[in-house]
Amino acid sequence: MHSKTKVNSSPEQYNEKDDEQVLRLENIYWDTPSGGNVLNGLDLEIPDGKLVVITGPNGGGKTTLAKIIAGIYTQKSGRIMLDGEDITELDITQRAEKGISFAFQQPVRFKGITVRKLIELASGNTMSEHELCEILSKVGLCAREYINREVDSTLSGGEIKRIEIASVLARHTNVTVFDEPEAGIDLWSFSNLINVFQEMRKNLKGTLIIISHQERILEIADEIAVVADGRIKAMGKADEMMKILMNSNGITGVCSKQEGLLK
Repeated sequence: MHSKTKVNSSPEQYNEKDDEQVLRLENIYWDTPSGGNVLNGLDLEIPDGKLVVITGPNGGGKTTLAKIIAGIYTQKSGRIMLDGEDITELDITQRAEKGISFAFQQPVRFKGITVRKLIELASGNTMSEHELCEILSKVGLCAREYINREVDSTLSGGEIKRIEIASVLARHTNVTVFDEPEAGIDLWSFSNLINVFQEMRKNLKGTLIIISHQERILEIADEIAVVADGRIKAMGKADEMMKILMNSNGITGVCSKQEGLLK
């Protein structure tokens, strides 16, 4: 299946290229329960086999967009297509069955559930220590030190984040969405997280979507999309988009550093 992916430096002008498309959002609107408008007719196409980073100023709609993709939030109107299939009405469980997974900013802790059990639940299978070691080693953890530990408050922010990524890897999903994975972890853990994402990108099977402000995460992307005022303001190849983002006027008219696009 081939489609056109928008590559632009303003919302009105597009250069177009053919790319294999896996996920498409059309004219998405979403309001808060109190009636505040967050997404305003957002259109987005995510190509297959790419690491796509979605960035933009705080309050622009990034996390809302991620949760709508996963089915955590339900859009007010619009359509969502996955590999040509309309998944607009599917809930989070049904979308997971279709191959969409979501990693929260703050991973959930499960007292009484071990790391082994969590990863086995994610994979849907009982796993040997060797198989667990293969997955955990991809996120820089030693299986023998972690498989029998509980997924609770004894784990640091960096540890719990990497265990969540390991569980995502165990699922073998087609579309994986990370919502600000750098949140709540220290600098050392963040450096290791970058290494994990770089390894995931090298061996990518499916599509990886990361919501992030962090410049180091933007730099490892294949493509970058900027969300502001509830719309996609620009999207294109990472090297082209980084030049635009680093411009003193940014995309939305003010300094990128000032509006929190880059940190």
